[in-house]
Amino acid sequence: MLMRSTTILTIVFLMFCFSSVAQIGSIAGSITDSVNKKQLYNSSIILLRKTDSVLVAFSRSRQDGNFHITPPDTGRYLILISFPGFADYSDDVNLSASNLDLGTVYLTPKSKLMEEIIVKKTIPAIRFKGDTIVYKADSFRVQPGATIEDLLKRLPGIVVDKNGKITAQGETVKKVMVDGEEFFSDDPTIATRNLLSNMVNDVEVFDKKSDQAEFTGIDDGQKTKTINLSLKEDKKNGYFGKAEAGSDFNKYWNNNVMANQFKGKRKISGYGMMSSNNKTGLDWQENMNYGGNGN
Repeated sequence: MLMRSTTILTIVFLMFCFSSVAQIGSIAGSITDSVNKKQLYNSSIILLRKTDSVLVAFSRSRQDGNFHITPPDTGRYLILISFPGFADYSDDVNLSASNLDLGTVYLTPKSKLMEEIIVKKTIPAIRFKGDTIVYKADSFRVQPGATIEDLLKRLPGIVVDKNGKITAQGETVKKVMVDGEEFFSDDPTIATRNLLSNMVNDVEVFDKKSDQAEFTGIDDGQKTKTINLSLKEDKKNGYFGKAEAGSDFNKYWNNNVMANQFKGKRKISGYGMMSSNNKTGLDWQENMNYGGNGN
């Protein structure tokens, strides 16, 4: 009798698990060139949550042009489909428990999109370059004078908290680089809070290999979630600084100032201090906070 009850409970449990899995449908379709009627292999399919534009799923079309993408839950989504040389396709989809078939999705070559006699080149707001997600900065509207931190808050799949901590695709961003190099310090906020959003051409998000793996060419499995800011050519120069002053209004006082200037790949930092407590230099943490990098 006990064995029979156990068997019934097992069957009920399996039916419940199967039912839970079956509640989430998937989205399928086929991507075709609208002019040459050829299937487009390796097209990018991006699924964004409709409510906050967060990236929830990504896939690519197979050799026959077909694709299949499964979101984490039911609800309303925005699907973006892109292929180099073709105009992007976007559509709102409402996914229920059943599967959704978009049928054949036709992409139009950009050379066929003409206004009068001018062919306009459009760059997707979000595109994939290998394992790197690339955001076109000018495609996301921010207020005049906004910093890069303000821009990052607008990008799907990226979250920035009140302390400046950045999370991309659920992982903490440990490095923010500018044109492929560290920007004065390991502190990401040195770049995100001191550079303006209108200076940026692309925002690239990727998993950076360890220094040892890049040096030896042998992948050791150690990766760091990294953001690289690709600056516009006419914006690769500027300066910023930081100053602090403190006193007990009696005997002790301490003043620190840091100035940073960059132009192209050249970066210059300098700091000075005045103190009544015999302090002659910044400690390691202060050096990082002020943008120093030991070089």
